[in-house]
Amino acid sequence: SDIGAQKNRVVAEEEWLQKWETHNIGFHKEQGHPLLQKYLSILLSGRSRLRIFFPLCGKAVDMKWLADMGHHVVGVEISEQALKEFFVEHSLPYSEEPVPEIPGAKKLQSTSGNISLYCCSIYDLSSSIVGKFDGFWDRGALVAVNPCDRQRYASLMITLMEENSSYLLVTASYDPNKHKGPPFYVPESEIKSLFG
Repeated sequence: SDIGAQKNRVVAEEEWLQKWETHNIGFHKEQGHPLLQKYLSILLSGRSRLRIFFPLCGKAVDMKWLADMGHHVVGVEISEQALKEFFVEHSLPYSEEPVPEIPGAKKLQSTSGNISLYCCSIYDLSSSIVGKFDGFWDRGALVAVNPCDRQRYASLMITLMEENSSYLLVTASYDPNKHKGPPFYVPESEIKSLFG
């Protein structure tokens, strides 16, 4: 598969942090994502009170929407600013605690306990720290991960899946020779090889 000039592109964590600091966050949606609303029944598969994972969550409004339905939401994001803005913008009281297994990491948790957001690199997480999940909403993570890290990312996601997990993934289709990304172009053939 030809992903053009993007193959070797690397976006450093500092670049993502700077996007949040300068509010250069065109990827953030102020409203709930229409594709999540459209395919929610596939994600839930008739189940209630699921554990749903938001990789590279930012301050996605969909986290509160699903938590309000009775699901337990867990997210991970490198930007502490994004996580704090999420709680402030939704007027949700929260607490902060260190994550003993990950030096420098924090867990921000809603007082109600149904939203837990980890501030760290996604690659520092494991199922022994965050558990396993019934559902995944990958709206902008796979397409934000550096192309050289996709296999590592997909392998991690697979270790976090419960047996009957549902994985909703949003990608973008375009000519990768005309845009350097992110979002990166991930061809369908690569998605199949990553996730089976």
